[in-house]
Amino acid sequence: MACAINATTIMSSSTQSLIPHKLNLSSNNLIRPSMSIEPSQRSINYSSCPRLATMWKEIQGSKNWNNLINPLSPLLRQELIRYGDFVTACYKACDLDTSSKMYSKCKHAKNNMFEEVGMDNCGYTITKYIYATPEIGIQAKDGAWIGYIAVSSDNESARIGRRDILVSFRGTVTRCEWIANFMSSLSPARLHPNNPRPEIKVESGFLSLYTSSNNGSKFCQESCREQLLSEISRLMNKYGGHDHEEMSISLAGHSMGSSLALLLGYDLAELGLNYGVPITVYSFGGPRVGNIGFKKRCEELGVKVLRVVNVHDPVTKLPGVFLNENFRVFGDETSCYAHVGVELGLNFFMMKNPACVHDLEAYLGLLKFPKKKKKKKSSIDYNLVESAWKKSLLSLQNIDAWPWHDAARQVGDLVQSLGF
Repeated sequence: MACAINATTIMSSSTQSLIPHKLNLSSNNLIRPSMSIEPSQRSINYSSCPRLATMWKEIQGSKNWNNLINPLSPLLRQELIRYGDFVTACYKACDLDTSSKMYSKCKHAKNNMFEEVGMDNCGYTITKYIYATPEIGIQAKDGAWIGYIAVSSDNESARIGRRDILVSFRGTVTRCEWIANFMSSLSPARLHPNNPRPEIKVESGFLSLYTSSNNGSKFCQESCREQLLSEISRLMNKYGGHDHEEMSISLAGHSMGSSLALLLGYDLAELGLNYGVPITVYSFGGPRVGNIGFKKRCEELGVKVLRVVNVHDPVTKLPGVFLNENFRVFGDETSCYAHVGVELGLNFFMMKNPACVHDLEAYLGLLKFPKKKKKKKSSIDYNLVESAWKKSLLSLQNIDAWPWHDAARQVGDLVQSLGF
């Protein structure tokens, strides 16, 4: 049974109202001299990199990270750690106990979530929680909390050189999300109501998570997409007209979350809702999201993507094991998956714990301590994460006739290699 996705019908009247001419913004007042720098009180010491306020555009990818990757710039390293910490907060705050009534929801209120996860001096304020539900026949009862939108404070904006709108996404933990991940088929994105571009295709499971809604859900009566676009548009209206203030849109995610971040980045740019404000995606352990047409369109739109990849992480090889940008001889561009952006390669593996190859804190640990061989003990209860993953995967064994069976066979070796 194919997953029925039609983004043109999903675009509700509230979402259509977000088309650029409805917003009261002017690109002329989005580019202003940066403000003075103030020291950060975060646990990470940024005092050794006072140039961020003047170099932020390069760090955000304006020059495609030329001369910043090899060797890795200390300033870029610290920014990757900073955005990675924001993604880690999603895991720390999410209730991963499958027996809990709050399973897959955030354990904390918006106004104290950062404090509860040990990031009370991060310099950002959460403005909205984001929920998602995949349209796959088996609906999550009330949707799942997948991340948040935050905006930098005045002091933090001064330190980093611009007002930063941040969207952070966690990776896969629920059964429905695993099913969506395994739906390895390309579907036309069709996210612009007036220019659907049918040649641009994305993985159907990720598209479903991004665009599906559930009228019976308390949290997902609006799709993940509608929640994101409306709040980002509100923040653009609030801060975009301010004098002497530059802006950036930073989208960060791990695994499945990096796929949603890239879909959002493409969507914002295709609709023109960023109004010239640079969009940067920080992807940690992310899979491929769309076809070669999707990759080319993201590049045309100026969406900057920095992919932090462990060379031993099999998730980053999926989907499109055989039909990808390196093996186009087996298919045309519309049927070939392709990674988007610039890759920063890491190299780590633990024989006793092969699941670490996809562990976000292992990724960040190597960025924080590149010369240390031992990984610092995780502050996240990954036993709980693994238990949730196991139960989700085992539950899939009783489901027949799903379109992701071929993909599931592809990732059989992957699941075994992760110790599940």
